[in-house]
Amino acid sequence: MRSKARIFLVDDDELIVCTLSRVLKKSGYEVRTATSTDDIVNKIRAWTPAVVFLDIRLPEKSGVDVLRELTELGVRTQVVMLTADDTAETAVTAMKLGAVDYLTKPFKVEKIKMVLRNILEKESLRDEVNYLRRVSSGLLDPVIVGESKAIGDLKARIERIAGASVSTLLITGESGTGKEVFARYAHRMFQRSAGLEFSPFIQINCASLPETLLESELFGHEKGAFTDAITEKKGLFELAQGGTLLLDEIGEMQLSLQAKLLRVLEERKVRHLGGSEEIPVDITVISTTNKNLAEAVESGEFRRDLFFRLNTFHLQIPTLRERREDIPLLAKHYFASLMAGSKRAVKRLSPEAEKLLMAYDWPGNIRELRNLIERIVVLESAVEIQPQHLPEWLNSGKEEHRNKPRFFVLPDEGVSLESLEKDVIEQALERTNNNRTQAAKLLDISYDTLRYQVKKFGLDS
Repeated sequence: MRSKARIFLVDDDELIVCTLSRVLKKSGYEVRTATSTDDIVNKIRAWTPAVVFLDIRLPEKSGVDVLRELTELGVRTQVVMLTADDTAETAVTAMKLGAVDYLTKPFKVEKIKMVLRNILEKESLRDEVNYLRRVSSGLLDPVIVGESKAIGDLKARIERIAGASVSTLLITGESGTGKEVFARYAHRMFQRSAGLEFSPFIQINCASLPETLLESELFGHEKGAFTDAITEKKGLFELAQGGTLLLDEIGEMQLSLQAKLLRVLEERKVRHLGGSEEIPVDITVISTTNKNLAEAVESGEFRRDLFFRLNTFHLQIPTLRERREDIPLLAKHYFASLMAGSKRAVKRLSPEAEKLLMAYDWPGNIRELRNLIERIVVLESAVEIQPQHLPEWLNSGKEEHRNKPRFFVLPDEGVSLESLEKDVIEQALERTNNNRTQAAKLLDISYDTLRYQVKKFGLDS
C-alpha cells in the first residue's frame, strides 16, 4: 500500500501540538510530535518526514537555529515556521534558511491543512518529474498483444500473484521477449489490487552502470558522502515508495551489491551512502534477466540466498517461436502504433507475407519483429506487404540469421571493443553537437551511463 505522508510537529505549546496532531491523523497523515528541541535534529533526520511544522520560539533553542542545522546537514524535508511574531524580518530570516512557508499564530486548522496540501502536491510533482525523466510513469495500461494460450496463462498468473501481498517477482526469458512489458503489466495489476490510481514505477538497468554508481543510484547518498555528493539525494528505493522498482538484468549485478540488495529485501529498510539512519521502504521489487540464475548460483556468480528470495514468485516469458499464432496480431499492432498520426493508410501483411513471418524462428523475439515492421514502414510504399517487400533473409524461410544485414562487420584481424565503444560515443556527441541528452537517446543508454563513459574515455573537453 502507498505510505502516508509523514508530518513532524515541533511546538512547546502542548495544546497546539495535541490539536494539530489529532486533526492531521484524522486527515490520513502519519504524525509525530515534540514539545522541546532535545535531540530534535537527529529525530527529524531519522524519521525523514515530508513536512516539519516548527515553532520559532522554543525554550532550549530557537526554531531558526533548528532550521539552520537541518539546512547545513542537507536534510531533505519541507519546513513551515510557526510564529506569534508577525514581522517581515522573521519571515525573511526563515525563508532565507529554506523554510517554504510561515504561519502566524493564532491560525485556523483549515489554513494548516491547505498549506500542507499545497506543499505535498508540489513535492510529489518534483519527485515525479525526477523519475519520469528515467522511466515511464506507469499511468497507462501496458499493452500485451496476443491471444495464444501461453500469453493467456501468463496474464492469469500475474493477476493471481497481484492478489497476494508480494514483495518480489522474478521475470526470466530470452532477450527481446518483452520482460519489461510484463513487469509493467504486473505493476499495474498490483496497483489495481491495492485500489491505487497511481503509484511509481521506476526501473534501472543493472548492467549499464559501474557498481559504485549503481549503488549510489539505488540507495541515495548524504551530502559529502563522496567528492561529487554536493547535496543529499534520494535513492531509487525511496523514489519507488508505495510502488515498484524494476531491476533489469539482475544477473549482471556484482556480488557485493547483491548482499546489500538482499538486506533491503529482508529488512525493508535502506541507508544512504555516508548515512546512518535506516529509512523504511514499502515497495515491490521486480527483477528481470535472460540468464539462468540457477546455473549462475552454481558457478558462484549469483548469491544462492538472494536467488531464493527473488524467486518466490517467478514468471517465464515465452519466446516468439513458442507463440507463433500471435505474430499476425503483433505485426498489426506494430503497424498501427508506428503509423499513428500518419496520413498514410496503415500497412498490412498479405497472407503470403504473414506465412513467411510465422515460419521464421525469430531469435531476437518480438523486439526483432518490431524492428522489421519499423523498417517496412520507413522503406516500403505499398499498403499490402508482399513477400518481395521482405528482406532476403526472411524470404528464404528459416535461413540462418547470420545472413541478416549487420550495421557492423567484424574485421578478420579483430578490433578493440573499448576503442569501438569510444568511437561510437564520439560520433554520437559530434552528431548531436555535444548534446548529451540527445546523444544518450541516440545510443539507447541512460544519461548517467553516457556521462560515466564520457568521463571514462576522457571526452569531457
